[in-house]
Amino acid sequence: MEETNLSQSYRVAILGATGAVGAELLELLHSRSFPISNLKLLASERSAGTTLPFGGEMLPVEAVSARSFDNVDLVLASAGGSTSKFWAPQAVAAGAVVIDNSSAFRMDATVPLVVPEVNPQAAAAHRGIIANPNCTTILMAVAVWPLHKVKPVQRIVVATYQSASGAGARAMEEMKAQARAILQGETPKTDIFPYPLAFNLFPHNTPINDLGYCEEEMKMVNETRKIFGTDEIKITATCVRVPVLRAHSEAINLEFAEPFSAIEAREILKQASGVKLVEDWQANYFPMPVEASGKDEVLVGRIRQDISHPCGLEMWLSGDQIRKGAALNAVQIAELLAQKNLLRTQAAAASN
Repeated sequence: MEETNLSQSYRVAILGATGAVGAELLELLHSRSFPISNLKLLASERSAGTTLPFGGEMLPVEAVSARSFDNVDLVLASAGGSTSKFWAPQAVAAGAVVIDNSSAFRMDATVPLVVPEVNPQAAAAHRGIIANPNCTTILMAVAVWPLHKVKPVQRIVVATYQSASGAGARAMEEMKAQARAILQGETPKTDIFPYPLAFNLFPHNTPINDLGYCEEEMKMVNETRKIFGTDEIKITATCVRVPVLRAHSEAINLEFAEPFSAIEAREILKQASGVKLVEDWQANYFPMPVEASGKDEVLVGRIRQDISHPCGLEMWLSGDQIRKGAALNAVQIAELLAQKNLLRTQAAAASN
């Protein structure tokens, strides 16, 4: 694990601490030795009074309130868009920097949308809030950016295979219960998902626009362009929920202005930050979500020429949605801010 080597320590709050991403944030802050002087766990009133483990201790969960962000330097938020829209501005007003995992601020022109392996420089422009991209966007950006730097991508066609974890801890439990019910000959119950996910799949169930694209697909289109810093890339996406517990996969077709050999692409990705090349052509062994689960890296493989287009390249990836697709990316942004003295905090101001 990478470590943040700093003399300054920070007062950190996790908003949405009891969720799947919140649990991962706790583990990563500890394992990566983020310099914390005080850690506050925040959630809804129904979770107040519970405790969560951190570094051998059990920390209490508090109900978020107007005073929750007093004497807090950094807020890692993963509690949904409406919650972030309400509380993030209050946290900033109290003197904290917010790294938000929801979609609330991603397309706000004044808010940086950051993947540290791609556009770390964007973080410097923050005005108190930095947005964490959508999970599928993060995974694709980490894999495509190293190639885009060598030869700009003109068009991306992507199909996603999204696990239950993308809908949270309750969705993961729902799929398990559905699988047990089906195996016992019972009718599976649905609550989080509109249809049974166990032994099934369906197009992503976010709202569909007039063009027939769902919200999840448009996130990939718009967020990728913002992160890459260009509106010139043509992007189309088909997002599908699949009966996988954790870690998303993506089939990506890239089109360039000139041929891009699979051999060259493979060598570039071998050296790319945040990427692990997984390929054994003889064994037909490539990235799988079961092996990506719990891993920091995005597993990339099955890199091959597109036989339908002379300038086309195909790749396949799997990446942990909870980890790199959410919590890890947020912690990496926090590390970046601290290392580059971009974390504007009360503590930093007091030390000047």
